[in-house]
Amino acid sequence: MTTAVAPVNVLATQYGRDRIALIAFWFLAMLLFAAAAAPWIAPQNPYDLAQLDILDAKLAPGAQSSTGLNYWLGTDDQGRDMLSAILYGLRISLGVGIASTALALGLGLIAGLVAARAGGWVDGLIMRIVDLQLSFPAILVALILLALTGQGIDRIILALVVVQWAYYARTVRAAALVEFRKEYIEAAVCMGVAELRILLRHVLPNVLPPVMVVATVQIAQAIALEATLSFLGLGLPITEPSLGLLIANGYAHLLSGKYWISFFPGIALLVTIVAINLVGDRLRDLLNPRLQ
Repeated sequence: MTTAVAPVNVLATQYGRDRIALIAFWFLAMLLFAAAAAPWIAPQNPYDLAQLDILDAKLAPGAQSSTGLNYWLGTDDQGRDMLSAILYGLRISLGVGIASTALALGLGLIAGLVAARAGGWVDGLIMRIVDLQLSFPAILVALILLALTGQGIDRIILALVVVQWAYYARTVRAAALVEFRKEYIEAAVCMGVAELRILLRHVLPNVLPPVMVVATVQIAQAIALEATLSFLGLGLPITEPSLGLLIANGYAHLLSGKYWISFFPGIALLVTIVAINLVGDRLRDLLNPRLQ
C-alpha cells in the first residue's frame, strides 16, 4: 500500500511554518478548552435560575452586582452574566458542530466506500440520493426537519447530519474510485485479501486526507447553521442558549444602546468560525500532494 500523506511530525513542522494558521490553531485549542471547562471557569451558571437576579438585567460591561460579582461583559435581559453565557453557549455550539460532523462523516464514509466498490446500480442509487440531497439548500432541509421533529440538541444534531453526510459521501467516492484503479488494490485482490481488509487497511487511509479537510470546514458550517437556526428560534431551547440564541436575545435591544447582549456572542461566533476555517485551509494545503 502507498500513501501520499506525510508522517505526523513532518506535517506538524510544515504546519508551524504558517504563523497565521499556527495562531488560529492555538486560539482554537483555547476555545475548545474554555468550552470544555466552562462549568469550572465560568463565574456563573447561566442555566441555574437560582443564580440569576432580574435586577441585574441589562447591566453594562464592567458593572458589579449587589453580591459583588463583576460582569465584565455585562448581562442580558434575564440577568445572566454574558461571559458565562458565552462560555456555556460556546460549549453547546462546538459540541453540536463536532458531534454532527463526526456522525455525518461516519455515514458518508460508509456510503462513499460502498458506492465506489459496488458500482453499477448501487453506485447510481447512492449518488442520485446524494445529488438530490445537495440540490436543496442546507438551511431549507434543516428547517423542514426541525419543524417536523421540534427543538432539542439531539434533533438539531440529526438535522445537521442529514444536511452534511452527502458532502462526505461524494468526496469519499471520488477518492476511493482513484484508489480502486491502482495496482496495489489489484494485487491485493489477486492474493485473495478479504474485501473488508482491502477497504479498511488499504483504501480508507488514502481517502481520509481529503475527507479530513472537508470535515474541518464542515464543522464551521455546522456551527454557523446551528447559530442561524437558533437565531430563528428553531434550534435549541431558550433554557440552554447557544451562541446563535444569545445573539437573537440581544437583537431587539441593539437600537436601545444595549449592544453588548448581541455583540459579544457575535464576536465569539465569528472568531470560532474564522479560526476553524484557517486551520482547515492550512490542512488542505498540507494534505494536497499537488501543492507539495
